[in-house]
Amino acid sequence: MSEKVEKKAGKDSEKKEKKPEKKQKNSFFKGVKAEFKKITWPDRTTVVKQSAAVISISVAVGVIIAVLDMIIQYGISFIIG
Repeated sequence: MSEKVEKKAGKDSEKKEKKPEKKQKNSFFKGVKAEFKKITWPDRTTVVKQSAAVISISVAVGVIIAVLDMIIQYGISFIIG
């Protein structure tokens, strides 16, 4: 008899746990929405300037790595050959 009560209590607690998950999901998305409203988005000119800076620095670093690679390759081939 006590086993039936425990099983029933276990099922009831499982059902109770599922309902707060929906509330947690809803409150999570409400929180995300509230945080997105707090964001101050940059204007178009700032985005363009920062994007240009990122692209130019990436190209410069790529060129530096390519030059270093060619120097190291030449040095190794000079030592080996």
